[in-house]
Amino acid sequence: MSRPPRAAPCVAGAGALTRRVLLGGLGAGMAAPALLSGRARAREVRDATGRTLTLPERPGKVLAAGPPAAVLLYVLAPEAMAGWPRAPRAQDRPYLDARAAALPELGRLTGRGDTVNLEALLAAAPDLILDVGSVSATYLSLAERVQAQTGIPYALIDGSFANTPAALRQLGALLGRPERGAALAAYAQETFTHVDAVLARVPEAQRPSVYLARGPEGLESAPRGSLNAEIIERAGGRNVVEGGGRGLVTVSPEQVIAWAPDTIVTIDPVFAAEVGARPLWRDVPAVAHGRVFLAPSRPFGFIDRPPSVNRLIGLRWLLHAFYPGQAGPDPTQEVRDFYALFYGVDLDRPALATVLGR
Repeated sequence: MSRPPRAAPCVAGAGALTRRVLLGGLGAGMAAPALLSGRARAREVRDATGRTLTLPERPGKVLAAGPPAAVLLYVLAPEAMAGWPRAPRAQDRPYLDARAAALPELGRLTGRGDTVNLEALLAAAPDLILDVGSVSATYLSLAERVQAQTGIPYALIDGSFANTPAALRQLGALLGRPERGAALAAYAQETFTHVDAVLARVPEAQRPSVYLARGPEGLESAPRGSLNAEIIERAGGRNVVEGGGRGLVTVSPEQVIAWAPDTIVTIDPVFAAEVGARPLWRDVPAVAHGRVFLAPSRPFGFIDRPPSVNRLIGLRWLLHAFYPGQAGPDPTQEVRDFYALFYGVDLDRPALATVLGR
């Protein structure tokens, strides 16, 4: 496989998007899974837990166990997707390849609200089940149980943010698409290197104190060290929410006032639109000084939702929000480049404006 194809030229017009097919064409790839499965030579590979799996040289159909796995699978091999754990929303589909966006909702095997039943899983007839995230004993046990019940290889990939470059390379090799994995891994590593270079120029005392506001009231947040907040900390933000290190917490307006964050990052458009008019929030420094940033979310969130490779562009976006003098004031070209390379779409100016909420 050669280098990932260049994005197609942008089509002019309000909100126009041109779609480019990743990895040489979804049309051929989606028509051939049965042939690939039946004729491909078997090989032995290892997942992140060290388990040995027997797979076709190039798996033709892969079932993602949860949303993080679905995003990683989409950016690496959209033509191999059996479906989505949750179907893309209508407003997100223009930012995905059309054929991948139209794939069915199959439910999820992991996380809250697991909805896949054994019959549906077997009916999908995947060559591989893929889960990306924790590789703890709990998930290993699930993988082994499902694999034993179905006879379908079940791979676990370490989805921690710091492991992103390695995960892209490992999964690219596992899927028989090593060049694609290497290209995306190089972008991920360059992103981390760029962030570190910017942070090296910003003294600790000048880094923002950040509150991550979730929900329309802005009173759900994520403590330091939690999966949902790790991108804030990776961008050099000082998370004001203490304790826990795991999951989400509910806080009060009085707590936010006491923490006095100078920056608020939110994933909720209602909160972002209304917070300035809410009396309890007006004295929070971030609100008083106009430093409330609504994270983009199409087709996947820049902060989490899900916590997968979509956080790479979120990291670059946060860098511009936190340190405009060092990172530059406008992330537009970085967003366009990421969407072309990872999602396979070329954004024109109106589409970029929609993504960035402008």
